[in-house]
Amino acid sequence: MTSPADFPLISHRWPQQPLAYFRGRARSAARFLADAHALAERLPAGDALLNACQNRYLFAVALAACVLRGRLCLLPASRSPESLAQLSEAHPSLWCLSDQTDSELALPTLRIDEASLAPDDAGVWPPPAIPTDRRVVRLFTSGSTGRPQSHDKQWGELVQATLAGLTRLGLDRLPGFAALGTVPPQHMYGLESTVLRPLLGGGLLTDVCPFFPADVKAELARLPGPRVLVSTPFQLRTLLECGLSLPELALMTSATAPLAGELAGRLEARFGAPLLEIYGSTETGQLATRRSAVTDDWQCLDGVTLRADGAERAIAEGGHLTQPQRLNDRVALDGPRQFRLLGRTADLINVAGKRSSLGFLTQQLLAIPGVEDGIFFLPEEEGGGAVARLAALVVAPQLERPALLAALRQRIDAAFLPRPLKFVDALPRNALSKLPLDALRAALHE
Repeated sequence: MTSPADFPLISHRWPQQPLAYFRGRARSAARFLADAHALAERLPAGDALLNACQNRYLFAVALAACVLRGRLCLLPASRSPESLAQLSEAHPSLWCLSDQTDSELALPTLRIDEASLAPDDAGVWPPPAIPTDRRVVRLFTSGSTGRPQSHDKQWGELVQATLAGLTRLGLDRLPGFAALGTVPPQHMYGLESTVLRPLLGGGLLTDVCPFFPADVKAELARLPGPRVLVSTPFQLRTLLECGLSLPELALMTSATAPLAGELAGRLEARFGAPLLEIYGSTETGQLATRRSAVTDDWQCLDGVTLRADGAERAIAEGGHLTQPQRLNDRVALDGPRQFRLLGRTADLINVAGKRSSLGFLTQQLLAIPGVEDGIFFLPEEEGGGAVARLAALVVAPQLERPALLAALRQRIDAAFLPRPLKFVDALPRNALSKLPLDALRAALHE
């Protein structure tokens, strides 16, 4: 019997209810559970496993198998040799779960494919209950402001955050919604929005992760409604500018970076669906939402409140949070549940006695016609609170340097003009469209 301290692994209500689209075919809830139990029996020994599956359905099966066996599922932001060496040092018996035939990870690997899952006629029911205090995943920050940090998540906090998010987004009133994500599941936003949300909200998990606009359109067309598109500001902007139409959407969501209200309005007008931005972090999970085309104000999820912690700082608590968490962003509070973002704490810069933020400068760069992508950043570590110089990378194949600098001078103080300003073919974005600081610095010196 399920105790109040337990939550079911999935929320689907009958065995044959569709749970996922896997390689073009529907997969039932009972079959998913059978697949998870079959893999759970094959898991290598050890306290933790690295889930490197790229197919989202196989990722979900691997995650569920780890949850069933009480193994910590590791989701590193990077699978570089250095990152893997650090994980192996912390977990000497570490294995990798992968669906790739040519994996180059320097770890013993259990290959997962369709043939290794349960037989076609298999089914397990009802969904098992998982203790709320079971540690199930270890996520890592992206490294966009420095060295990645690890954070463990318990099953209960993941479930409660997901349920609160479902209610806020209105998906609890859209049974059977199909979630298509252009982001991978190995990060907090992708995990919550493309895996846990359909599993715990009775929705349809889709196994693909399209990147190019034409692929996004094609994958959406294969899905039944109501359709939810889970993406990022960079990918949504690309989708808008390519000029393609999309199948009918019930909802778009965005996270990982601030979304300009003007861009949000254009997206809503073009694709005919509301766009809700999600605020959160690896440390906290999702905390708040806003409809960016309508307001700059964020509204906390049910149960979550904020309290001031000095000037422009706040601590989040309640709801799914197991302990109070200080936000990494500067905020202006308008009561305990509403706030405006003022920029990241690490974003503030001071040049020649003048203050600005890297986020603001980047937004001004992106607003220049002809700029396809770009970012301001610090090219080296600085001390003492003063910035000696700023750098910027920009993708603007139709612009010349003098024209771009002239346009920047119209938007920002000359003290903040980037030195150096480097034109590149593409920014070094990771799978979540984020820009790790070490990758930016490397690109600057290539």
